[in-house]
Amino acid sequence: MTAPPAARPMAEHTFTTFDGTELFYRHWPALEPEKMHGAVVMFHRGHEHSGRMEHIVNELGLADFDFFAWDARGHGRSPGKRGDAPGIAASVRDVEAFIAHIGAEHGFQPEDIAVLAQSVGAVLAVTWVHDYAPRIRAMILGSPAFSVKLYVPFARPAIALWAKLRGNFFVNSYVKAKFLTHDPERIASFNADPLITRAISARILTGLYDDAERVVADAAAITTPTQLFISGADWVVRHWPQHEFYNRLTCPHNERHVLPGFYHDTFGEKKRELAFAPMRDFIRRMFAMPPYVPDLTDADRQGPSAQVYKWLESPLPLSSVKGLYFALVRHLLRLLGPLSEGVALGLKTGFNSGSTLDYVYRNRPAGVTAVGRFIDKQYLSGPGWSGIRVRKTHLEELLLLAARRLRQEGVPVRIMDIAAGHGRYVFDALAAMSAQGVEWESALLRDYSPLNVEKGSRRVAESAFADKIGFVSGDAFDAESLAAVSPRPTLAIVSGLYELFPGNAPLRASLRGLADALPAGGYLLYTNQPWHPQLEFIARALTSHRDGQNWVMRCRSQAEMDQLVSRAGFVKITQRVDAAGIFTVSLARRQA
Repeated sequence: MTAPPAARPMAEHTFTTFDGTELFYRHWPALEPEKMHGAVVMFHRGHEHSGRMEHIVNELGLADFDFFAWDARGHGRSPGKRGDAPGIAASVRDVEAFIAHIGAEHGFQPEDIAVLAQSVGAVLAVTWVHDYAPRIRAMILGSPAFSVKLYVPFARPAIALWAKLRGNFFVNSYVKAKFLTHDPERIASFNADPLITRAISARILTGLYDDAERVVADAAAITTPTQLFISGADWVVRHWPQHEFYNRLTCPHNERHVLPGFYHDTFGEKKRELAFAPMRDFIRRMFAMPPYVPDLTDADRQGPSAQVYKWLESPLPLSSVKGLYFALVRHLLRLLGPLSEGVALGLKTGFNSGSTLDYVYRNRPAGVTAVGRFIDKQYLSGPGWSGIRVRKTHLEELLLLAARRLRQEGVPVRIMDIAAGHGRYVFDALAAMSAQGVEWESALLRDYSPLNVEKGSRRVAESAFADKIGFVSGDAFDAESLAAVSPRPTLAIVSGLYELFPGNAPLRASLRGLADALPAGGYLLYTNQPWHPQLEFIARALTSHRDGQNWVMRCRSQAEMDQLVSRAGFVKITQRVDAAGIFTVSLARRQA
């Protein structure tokens, strides 16, 4: 009988995540640091903790790699109610903070890291890779919990409804250890482990389903080399979403392994060497080659998002069921829309106009009669408009962060927004900066629409900062015009603009102009829309500000958007994303 491998020395630490919470993690330094290749960062299953992954470190070997594993918020030795967190988005942002901490504290940048994650941890890892587009070396997933088997009919909608009516509550796991693994030692240790968390909160469970559906549907946006292990006799999660996810991935280095007879604890099964051998090989191969970074700057012409855009551009046959449905929707919008102030404004100026955006920011339902106000309330509470308002909050947060950094460096804060609309979020941010004592020298707001310039200029005249703000007509895609702005801005904003244009050529020109306008060390705040749950509805039913044409959008993956920004000479520093993953706001810095 082969002796078990010796335990690798381990150190215990904490790191401070984005909201000030101290999360616990374990670190196993490389045994052969002189040969060091990189780091493996591990994310445990739901209900468990980092200590349950220590056997992976010892059995995988990989003596020239450091290993890290956290206790997720609400698990193990990390704080929080057991099995709970503020939401899945918060846990995903915790992942971002953990990776940043490993870089700052231990010297491993994303390209030096492979992620290894199981079950719920795998969903967090995949969502992080999808939403934040980190340039990690590889991702290894064991039985990702894309669809948990709840067994009780209609359990998922019932949990969601009850949570909406009564607030968050907890569901205890039905899974016994003997249905997780065939390994008697793992079964015994699970049953005896005081840190096992049996409960999971309703908001985490429902959020897990929502994020899983999103990242499976949009898996083509993920370019990270991925190795997927599917347990063949899994009692906990369904197989088909895992296969669907894998089939949509596009990286040529991906691998899928189905392990017959394995239960859900894929990396803790009795015959886990069947998984560990290909894992070792995969990690070695990925670190033996340069990081895989495909060129996405022409994704507007070829690739999954271009194909979706072309499909949305194509009219539906009126005789088809879907064609008849959207014809009816458009008719109802014209018939009932005027009762709602927001819908009426969209029909008049376009649902993506500056006027509509300003109305959405105000978020005060209005209309003709109680019916009109009800319609308007439903309209304003849609996922896209809710995300827009979160985007505004994130814009203001990062604008304040950039301004503070500039002041700390002794650089004057001169702001330029190249497509400001009515400028509401900029005015609100400037007021917040002044209230918090962050000095700013000037703000130049530009927009191509005469109506927006008129409305914005009126707001400037009514503001307390009229002597420091200018609002002028300007083309956001005219590189020469942007580069000629004087005095030179130190902080530029592009919000809600690039998402409206499917082609990348205008973006290249705009970013080139911004790179020329900003000095080295200047900041760029930019937004992106990597995903939208109502993309087809918008394209088939709503009209654009451009001559009343259909509002057809092409979602850019975060990796594509970041790559365009990087090619222009900027390095992304930090990012925010709403809970639904619809809108991101990123802060980048101009390189010399």
